[in-house]
Amino acid sequence: MSHKTNCSKEEEALLLEKCQEAKRHSYSPYSHFPVGAALLTKEGKLYTGCNVENAAYPTSLCAERTAIVKAVSEGHREFKAIAISSNLTDSFISPCGGCRQMMAEFSLDMTVYMTKADGSFLTRTVDELLPFAFTPVRMKENRLDDASTCPNPGRDS
Repeated sequence: MSHKTNCSKEEEALLLEKCQEAKRHSYSPYSHFPVGAALLTKEGKLYTGCNVENAAYPTSLCAERTAIVKAVSEGHREFKAIAISSNLTDSFISPCGGCRQMMAEFSLDMTVYMTKADGSFLTRTVDELLPFAFTPVRMKENRLDDASTCPNPGRDS
């Protein structure tokens, strides 16, 4: 069920172990759905994250975004792989749309390990999970160079 990955067996084992450990730190008193993530930078540094919920639910953070924000705040911008864990037994944990977009911001070819509670997993790239992603490159390709050609609905013609 898995695709070819860009990780060694050692890196894979470490990611899978660390995402399980990160899940134990989850703060999920509302959903009771703990999630952990482990992110590997292209330089070989590992960052973990868990979901952190809040009574004002939109301010909650997913585990994947927590790990990415930690890595970015430490100066990393290129990622090799991320592993995600939960307590799901019937299906593999999959990143939400917001997390897929956050991953696409940095690496479409990053391997995503999606696990089940029994430790089994499948892999996909970010590009496979979010085809036609809106990325910085695509934003630049579509940007208008001349602001005067952009209509401004608040300005009289």
